[in-house]
Amino acid sequence: HEELDSLENKLAQLLELTRHLRDDNRRLRQELAQAQSQTRQVHDRMDSARSRVERLLSQLPGDGS
Repeated sequence: HEELDSLENKLAQLLELTRHLRDDNRRLRQELAQAQSQTRQVHDRMDSARSRVERLLSQLPGDGS
């Protein structure tokens, strides 16, 4: 009976650990998705700024050579 109680306790601990890891995994996936979204937004803003700078540079007068 003692072995069964020990096994039951170990199983309960394993289930609790599994739930905890599942919750952590879900949270980390959400954080990753958010970070990826922010990275895309930054890249989009950089591309937009690069285009504006290139457009402005193309409008500058040449050096005459």
